[in-house]
Amino acid sequence: MIKQPTIIHFKELDELPQISTLLLQTGNDLPVWLFEGHMGAGKTTLIKALCRQLGVKSTVQSPTFSLVNEYDAGGKVVYHFDFYRIKDETEALDMGVEEYFDSGDFCFVEWPGKIENLWPLKYLMLKLQADESGIRILEIRRVEE
Repeated sequence: MIKQPTIIHFKELDELPQISTLLLQTGNDLPVWLFEGHMGAGKTTLIKALCRQLGVKSTVQSPTFSLVNEYDAGGKVVYHFDFYRIKDETEALDMGVEEYFDSGDFCFVEWPGKIENLWPLKYLMLKLQADESGIRILEIRRVEE
């Protein structure tokens, strides 16, 4: 079942803690979150804010070259993926992405379109875009098949 999307407009980075709290209330029961948006849309910045809300103390940065970063969130684990550089889904399978998705831990995935056939049946889709005036538009959709 695909639920109707929720749309949030924001401009300032100081709005991210409040937005992160809302997102965690919305998708707390869905461990896999897919972040779509063009380069520079704010995917990594939003993931940083989510990780802070979850209690991650270490530096959060996009795992562009390592494909996945693991963060300690106060006894829980958060996995952060960036599939921008992969050539095909086999690379994600070889690194065990399905096991990560099945772990029950939060998995925040940038560039999920590169592994579309590997998406789980339930996930939170977050689409980010920025308009010409700097307003960011975040579309949030729960997908539960």
